[in-house]
Amino acid sequence: MVDLLSHHLYSSPRVFIRELMQNAIDAITARRLLDPSAPAEVTIRAGEALTVTDTGVGLTEDEVHRFLATIGRSSKRDEDGLIRTRSDFVGQFGIGLLACFVVADEITVVTRSAREPHAPAVEWHGYADGRYSIRTLSGQGTEFGTTVTLVPRQGSAEWFGAARLTELARHYGSLLRYEVNLIGSDGTPVRITETPAVWDRPYGSPIARREALVEHCERQFGFKPLDVVDLNLPLVGLRGVAYVLPTSVPANRRSGHRVHLKGMLISDQATELLPDWAFFVRCVVDSDGLRPTASREALYDDETLAAVRDALGQELRSWLAGLAASDPALLGRFLAAHHLAVKALAAYDDELLATLLPWLPFETTDGSVTLDEFCRSHPTILVTQTVEEFRQVSSIAAAAGLGVVNGGYTYDRDLIRRLPHLRPGVSVLDLDPDTVTAHLDSVDPAVELAAAPFLDLARKVVDRYGCDTVLRSFHPVTVPALLIDNREARHERSRAEQEAVSDGLWADILGALRSAAPRAQLVLNHQCPLVRRVAVIEDPDLAASAVEGLYGQALLLSRRPLRPAEHAQLNRAFLGLLEYATHDGRGGAPASRIGGDER
Repeated sequence: MVDLLSHHLYSSPRVFIRELMQNAIDAITARRLLDPSAPAEVTIRAGEALTVTDTGVGLTEDEVHRFLATIGRSSKRDEDGLIRTRSDFVGQFGIGLLACFVVADEITVVTRSAREPHAPAVEWHGYADGRYSIRTLSGQGTEFGTTVTLVPRQGSAEWFGAARLTELARHYGSLLRYEVNLIGSDGTPVRITETPAVWDRPYGSPIARREALVEHCERQFGFKPLDVVDLNLPLVGLRGVAYVLPTSVPANRRSGHRVHLKGMLISDQATELLPDWAFFVRCVVDSDGLRPTASREALYDDETLAAVRDALGQELRSWLAGLAASDPALLGRFLAAHHLAVKALAAYDDELLATLLPWLPFETTDGSVTLDEFCRSHPTILVTQTVEEFRQVSSIAAAAGLGVVNGGYTYDRDLIRRLPHLRPGVSVLDLDPDTVTAHLDSVDPAVELAAAPFLDLARKVVDRYGCDTVLRSFHPVTVPALLIDNREARHERSRAEQEAVSDGLWADILGALRSAAPRAQLVLNHQCPLVRRVAVIEDPDLAASAVEGLYGQALLLSRRPLRPAEHAQLNRAFLGLLEYATHDGRGGAPASRIGGDER
């Protein structure tokens, strides 16, 4: 059990110093409950051996037998095995001393109980293989408290140097409530604790406090925060700060937060402290009411932590709402970096959405603008389902005066859908291919009749791709063709392709799933001079290659991922046109004429 717990419970040998400090602090806390005026100091001495001495409550010989010699027993528990005063102690499980066996094969504990002042001191000597011995020390000269001595095992000396111990002790214990000092080989004490916490210290002015917090953030996390949010939950004794990141981070990367429990660092990667949407801050907090796991390297996910998570999320909501009223410039800088996080929050908070709607940017046919600004020009808003759909129609829709918003990004579609409830008079509709086609100008009937043979050829060429062909007139004239598609049509094409290459039962199943989804449309732009020249090509093979080229170019303009068949089509169209362009003139058009366009 000693081997299992000491080598597999903790993630790194470095935690041994934390466990020693934690036991010392809890021992002092227990003594202060008996005598509030008792001394409160922990001394760490580095050298060939490491000693940690506290002025705590100590143990009697009987308690040494019961607590040090039995895994899971703790002097902080009552006769029923329950923690007597959970809010007073960091340790909860009675296994912290086992961490020392990660770096040492032997542990010596000399202790004298303050509860029985006439009892002698006791020495406990434990080994990593589970053996231990206990002896009573003669005389009454030993001070009340406990001294733990470790001799490093072979290969563990790196953890016992004064510089390394100072670094680790400060990492874990800088906010401990009692003074901790480390003494190196030169005898000079080094202060480990830095209390009170930076957010609780008195300052001459708000500016001085902010400068101190900014410096603390740069020291802890390596960045200068955009803003600092104070966190205060008295019910769980939580105090701390949230530092707002100055640049955007991926929404799926949850920030790790530094969480102290009664001053002892539990984790510097506590992702469970805040809601998922709050990935734009890094926090440092100290709490009395949260629970650690057995290894004290993470928080126990219980109802208390869930309530704390919700309460901290509400504090961040209040900060955001306050920015809109008090500091619009700072809010603008924040949204420029973290608009996705705010959209994630606003998706579930109507009040916050109403407050921040004038500030949230969306990708539209008018550029990146707010919905407030966009709906003033477009009382009817069309929203796409995917980014690809928006890219297909954005330039055409803008030229036609349609107001289209890209609903393909995370949260955007849901937020746009809620706009009519916040702005009466505004309607939101899904964009479909027929809507776009209906806003494109029809060509003269005589022109369409003259182009009928070419359109018939074009329909036969693109029919193999599950696509229809229509002739329209639209701007900009630099766009020769537009591929209007939707998700249902793409799904039907994928189904048909899979059915074609399948057999047996799977082909029958795919055939049964056939739907009457609208087909994609290749809209040829009669305004474009290139299209007009292609429409009068007499060579049917060349005309077919030209149509495939126009279809391929429209595919590329849609910016959606290409399937293998579409890659093959693009390659075939390119090679066909290249073959014609390099023709030697025998039996065909000269190389200087491509699609009727003299170069």
